[in-house]
Amino acid sequence: MNEITYNTEKERLKMPEYGRAVQDMIQHAIQLPTKEERQRCAQSIVEVMRRMADSELSRSDLEQRVWDHMAFIADYKLDIDYPYPITRLDSEGVKPEPIGYPTHNIQHHQYGHLIEAGLSRLAEMPEGEERDQLLALLANQMKLSLFNWNRDGMSNERVAADIARYTRGKIQLDPNTFPWNSVVNLPKAETLLKKKKRK
Repeated sequence: MNEITYNTEKERLKMPEYGRAVQDMIQHAIQLPTKEERQRCAQSIVEVMRRMADSELSRSDLEQRVWDHMAFIADYKLDIDYPYPITRLDSEGVKPEPIGYPTHNIQHHQYGHLIEAGLSRLAEMPEGEERDQLLALLANQMKLSLFNWNRDGMSNERVAADIARYTRGKIQLDPNTFPWNSVVNLPKAETLLKKKKRK
């Protein structure tokens, strides 16, 4: 039985999206004895890479990128006449800067940052149709959030009180006349617990 060579024993892929076959072809092109042969081989390899690359780029951008990628995979050792100035890709192995996680001081986690930001904006808006529409959206979302967080603690009166507190008393709504959206009528939490105990 012939000896099997595993991928882990082979040279690491410089750009895995092109696969090992492309990398092997580029290594073969480097070894060709004449510049004319290397040039013809490189052109053929670029045709293969172009088919594998993102077709959403414009033709010129795609060509430039593919030639850059080939030069990178070849460790810039492929002696040919490139049709574009090659941009060196020196970012290999460099970890990107960590993305900072947004930290907001949220008063009530059941509402979240976006609701609280919306309520702050609401408090600064002048009276009118736009403010009424935003109030309706926020109030009904708060009601739904309370329902999802703890349906036993959800009430129109609580939402109205929370809106008044968040807006420092600027927005006062009557929970009895406000156009609330209906929330799906699911059983109370204690009812669900009783059913589980019976089983």
